[in-house]
Amino acid sequence: MRKERETIFLNALEENQEKLFRICSIYSEDEEDAKDLFQEVLVNVWRSMSTFKGNSSIGTWMFRVTLNICLRFNSKYNKNQNRFIRLDSMTISNFGSEENSEEENEKLKTLRKCVKKLNDGDKAIVALYLEGLVYREISSVLGLSENHVAVKIKRIKSKLLNCINEIL
Repeated sequence: MRKERETIFLNALEENQEKLFRICSIYSEDEEDAKDLFQEVLVNVWRSMSTFKGNSSIGTWMFRVTLNICLRFNSKYNKNQNRFIRLDSMTISNFGSEENSEEENEKLKTLRKCVKKLNDGDKAIVALYLEGLVYREISSVLGLSENHVAVKIKRIKSKLLNCINEIL
């Protein structure tokens, strides 16, 4: 049983680790914080494996756990105080890659700054959207209706584009 759980965990992690790390980076101030948060996520996902009932895909469940940990971290942080991104016509891939032009990297940095300015709920929605989850999956992770997710994404896109235009 433990070996089976370990295999499921490792397979799901291999498939989702980059996406989960990018979500952690949205809720972190720098790369080191993102790595620490990702470690916390992995520990919690492993500990919670026995609670996974299979009502959704393991990836969707991992996103839910990741967002809960990130939101908890962000809440504590506030009290104490790159690979593929798509936003309508803006497509920037392989962040930090030498293949990207300096302009593309600047656009990505600007987008990240604007995402970090969003409230926690909007940040969670846009993080999942930018990872390519469809509305149905986002609604499953966050417990919202698909229609509500669609409306929120439209509003978030508008906020992000306004923010990007202000910065640029």
